[in-house]
Amino acid sequence: MVGIRTAGQYQEQLRRLLPSGPAWDPERVPELHQVLQGLAEELARIDARAVDLLNEMDPAGVTELVPDWERVMNLPDPCLGLTPLFDDRRLAVRRRLLAVGNQSIAYYLDIARTQGYPNATLTEHRAPRFGRSRFGSARFGTWQAQFMWTLNTGGRLLLGRRFGATYWGERFGVNPSSALECLIHRTAPAHTLVHINYE
Repeated sequence: MVGIRTAGQYQEQLRRLLPSGPAWDPERVPELHQVLQGLAEELARIDARAVDLLNEMDPAGVTELVPDWERVMNLPDPCLGLTPLFDDRRLAVRRRLLAVGNQSIAYYLDIARTQGYPNATLTEHRAPRFGRSRFGSARFGTWQAQFMWTLNTGGRLLLGRRFGATYWGERFGVNPSSALECLIHRTAPAHTLVHINYE
């Protein structure tokens, strides 16, 4: 982290940079101390704000520029609702910046984990094919099954608004799974059909 200079340090630096001569002697011109002090406080304020700006450039530390990041990244995400919490907005900025996208099983399981389903699994359905289908299997499926997959959440999301365990302004009765469904369906390949199994 970049060190922030204090007003005292700036004042000492300005005092040392003064040219020599009687016009710049603090004993002969006592007002000079007040001028240097005013300049030092402003320089320290600008220094602190410059460090704040450096921190705002990284989404991990963003606080003041969240609305600007959201505007650039097309956030807030409609999947997370119309009024997400501020910490959720910051996290969404970071995720959107680092998101790469993928069509692997691990990618969709990671989406489920970020939505509070740590035990999620994914089932790919098989289409009947000559030489691979066996009599006595539980189900052959149809030819369309090759484009179907099921996300098994593996346990209910342990969030939600409860009396005595929430704060003022949060909505009661919100479906905690709606964000998961929206994110999965939005990122699923266009030719596939996704089923979500809430166990």
